[in-house]
Amino acid sequence: MSRSSRLSVPRTAALLVGFVLLLPSWPEAHEIPADVTIQGFVKAEEGRLRLLVRVPLEAMRDYAFPLRGPGYLEIAESQEMIRNAARQWLGSTYVSFYENGRPLEGLELVTARVAAPGDRSFADYRAALAHVRSAPLPDGTDLFWRQAALDVLFEVPIASETSEFSIDPRFAHLGLRTVTVLRFLPDDDTERVFQYTGNPGLVRLDPRWHQAALRFVALGFEHILDGIDHLLFLLCLVVPFRSVRALIPIVTAFTVAHSITLIASALGLAPDALWFPPLIETLIALSIVYMAFENILGAKLRLRWGIAFGFGLVHGFGFSFALSESLQFAGGHLLASLLAFNVGVELGQILVLLLMAPALELAFRRGIPEAAGVIVLSAVLAHTGWHWMLERGSELIQYEFGLPALDLAFVAVLLRWVALGLLAGAAAWALKGIFSWLGTRYPEVAPR
Repeated sequence: MSRSSRLSVPRTAALLVGFVLLLPSWPEAHEIPADVTIQGFVKAEEGRLRLLVRVPLEAMRDYAFPLRGPGYLEIAESQEMIRNAARQWLGSTYVSFYENGRPLEGLELVTARVAAPGDRSFADYRAALAHVRSAPLPDGTDLFWRQAALDVLFEVPIASETSEFSIDPRFAHLGLRTVTVLRFLPDDDTERVFQYTGNPGLVRLDPRWHQAALRFVALGFEHILDGIDHLLFLLCLVVPFRSVRALIPIVTAFTVAHSITLIASALGLAPDALWFPPLIETLIALSIVYMAFENILGAKLRLRWGIAFGFGLVHGFGFSFALSESLQFAGGHLLASLLAFNVGVELGQILVLLLMAPALELAFRRGIPEAAGVIVLSAVLAHTGWHWMLERGSELIQYEFGLPALDLAFVAVLLRWVALGLLAGAAAWALKGIFSWLGTRYPEVAPR
């Protein structure tokens, strides 16, 4: 190779790099929006199931819409591209419908159009339907494409308007954080509102009680297995008492207590102040620390059920925070869903206890001295809970606390809390009586 040929290689590479740098940047339409809010309506009428959707136009990525001036959308020239974008990003790939459990085929894009910011037609189904069917905005309207909304109407044939319908919406891909407000209208007088983040999975728009119950049993089971702080609390309960029989009164007391506060919170009895969730999370961490230190100092089975009951009241509020957003999927079966969630939690707890207790018993029998094992494991649990308590407590003290106004609203809240306290006290008294009776009939399972 000649000297001139060797020099031509880096020179050619430099020219190529320069050419690439001089190219215009890739269209901004490819950027993923940080926050996307979707509004939707679902209604069965005229032999079809209709889905009305409003999304930000900028969520339609990979489309460089025709623009003029400082970024105004060329509305007439964009019509076909808008329909294609709606099919690609919102169509059958990302939404599925079911009638009586059967998948519906033939989802059709009826129409798609852009709307100006501030358009209020999606506040009502009829107004939204009329708006989507109306003529597009006049060409020449000064509409910045990043401020435009995309309104779309999909339809799919159905057998009956009185069937049970379900939807599986998968629109989380439209933004880094996607929030959907979906309204189902079983008839013209009622409306069921769902609000969720990301992809919610299969949503039964008007579930039967057993369908709602099954969903919430699974939700409760998954929650207890995903909640590391609740699992560590259960481990604290198990460490000194590996016998399933000995754990029956402790777990029963914990279950009854968290059921009381979970249901009370779901019915609106919990404070709605911003400081309440971090307070509960801090107290949950404190429960781990307390139980771990009690294990180190020597736990007494006779007293453990009462302590588990007290902390169960706290953990019940913690369960309610995870449940609050999901209650919208209960339909008209709130109580059945709450009880089903509790059943799921209990099934998860039973599974954890059946795994933990024998594993610890085996470890203490085969190689680890029991006294040392209880102390070391409890110290690790206390260390973890302590750090959580400090972290959550530092968040809690950021809130400002003041004396409540002494008005009728405060009296109403106070009365509800007194009623909740009386219910918890009655439950504790009943448990004490049951355990005393068990002590005479079945000494091996009663607190000693």
